[in-house]
Amino acid sequence: MFSFFPIQGGVAAAEGFYCDGVNAGLKSQGALDVAFIYADSLCEVEGIFTENRFCAAPILHYKEYDKDFQTNFVLINSKNANALTGDEGIKNVKEVLGKLQEKFSEIKNPIMSSTGVIGVQLPKEKIIESFAKFDLGKKEDLCAAEAIMTTDRFSKRIAFEVVLEDKTSFKIGAMCKGAGMINPSLATMLCFITTDAKIPRSDMKEILQKAAKTTFNAISVDGDTSTNDTILLLSNGKSGAYDKEAFGFVLEKLMHKLATDIVRDGEGSTKLVAFEVRGAKTQEEAQKAAKALSQSLLVKTALFGCDPNWGRIASTIGASGIECDSKTLEIYFNEVCVYKQGTIYFDEENEKKAAEVLRQDSFRISCEIGKGEESFVAYGCDLGYEYVKINADYRS
Repeated sequence: MFSFFPIQGGVAAAEGFYCDGVNAGLKSQGALDVAFIYADSLCEVEGIFTENRFCAAPILHYKEYDKDFQTNFVLINSKNANALTGDEGIKNVKEVLGKLQEKFSEIKNPIMSSTGVIGVQLPKEKIIESFAKFDLGKKEDLCAAEAIMTTDRFSKRIAFEVVLEDKTSFKIGAMCKGAGMINPSLATMLCFITTDAKIPRSDMKEILQKAAKTTFNAISVDGDTSTNDTILLLSNGKSGAYDKEAFGFVLEKLMHKLATDIVRDGEGSTKLVAFEVRGAKTQEEAQKAAKALSQSLLVKTALFGCDPNWGRIASTIGASGIECDSKTLEIYFNEVCVYKQGTIYFDEENEKKAAEVLRQDSFRISCEIGKGEESFVAYGCDLGYEYVKINADYRS
């Protein structure tokens, strides 16, 4: 048995971790745009990255390190993705990190992560000049979380303390960013997780990938996959405490909160929607149908208009390629049944009830396939005018 509870501190909540955000002049009006995470001892590190074939220069640089390398520093910039920048992009990462290590000799094997506009070379001079503002002893988790934002409307950070049955404890904290280019293929986001749990390196990837499956790999805003998607898990082991079941459970809770925050913050979105598919023949088919619903433009626009157009739900499931039958299909908006096994329950009263569900800022659309026992929940949002406005003007 174990217990856990929320604490303050975000990505710097765990013992031995520090962070801050500064302005390097990448954003206008003095906004924070460069962040760092520093650990006062070397950390085991594991990462999951974008499935986009054109992954960004910072990811390519990360993959040049030895498989089991350790690090104590992550440098993050917003406004510039350093993606599709060729050999020069990787060279710029190395130059920036080299200058960082010249200034701070305690930094070992630093990692860089970037987010922003694709196809523009890194403004390395501005980033290097910002190092003069770094104080590695700070724990400014809000500043760090704000510095990595792009079109985000709010910062995303969280931390828990976990108390094990033997009364030992560890902490785990995180921050992430994301609001657009969000697709369930890791999702377009950056997420940085730190812990003082003494987690074996051999457990890190397994636990991280398992948690990602139902969190960051289960969300969609617009169906586009970025070049920079990154989840990093850093562990310094300082607490000396660890339990695999407890760590995995709390990590999933932490990542689920951040993932749904991303969808809630989707560019121009007004509502968070859980798309639940039950009774699918296989787990793969349940995921396929749920993710198809979370990505459908017709479904998203109906949600924006608070139109309970259940025909779009059914059509999307039928087009997803899974095994299904109209005689076993059931569709619900929260608890309001609109279609069940060939019978339409969409009279004036039920349509009104379903429309009321869609006016809420969060709700669930459930679909019973009736072909098996497998289920999956994907998360998405509506799509409205503001999304077009934001992305038509993104580079400015």
